[in-house]
Amino acid sequence: MIEIKVKRIERAGAPPAEPAYQTPGAAGLDLQAALSAPVEIRPGEVLRVPTGIAVELPGPDFVGLVFARSGLASRDCVALANGVGVIDSDYRGEIQIPLYNFGVRPRRIEPGERIAQLVVTPVCRVQVRYVAELGSTERGEAGFGSTGRGPVIKGEDP
Repeated sequence: MIEIKVKRIERAGAPPAEPAYQTPGAAGLDLQAALSAPVEIRPGEVLRVPTGIAVELPGPDFVGLVFARSGLASRDCVALANGVGVIDSDYRGEIQIPLYNFGVRPRRIEPGERIAQLVVTPVCRVQVRYVAELGSTERGEAGFGSTGRGPVIKGEDP
């Protein structure tokens, strides 16, 4: 098992941060809102919510990826404003979660509420080499929605 170091960032009145896997099969550590009082996110608004933690990943071969909690997104229409957050291995500041309310009603975020999840995963570092041409494949340059529809005829819209 890989170890990460977690530093708690105390806030008066906020519950202590306790990132944790909620089940034995969970891929992500749930992150909580480190708030001293509830806050409200209005429809169409982005609110950056502190988690009360900073982390030290094992090195440059690891990244922390912050994902939305599926229940919060599907039931309450609140998800990450940036899609997926990236915690680089050399970042030591507090993890903050930019939440976006894409619903039609305001949503309260409560102190200690689980608002996102952190997945720590290996990174494959690459060396960039510029070339004039790329190798060919059956799919080629066919993009959005092009797979699973049979052959794509060159010159047709996929």
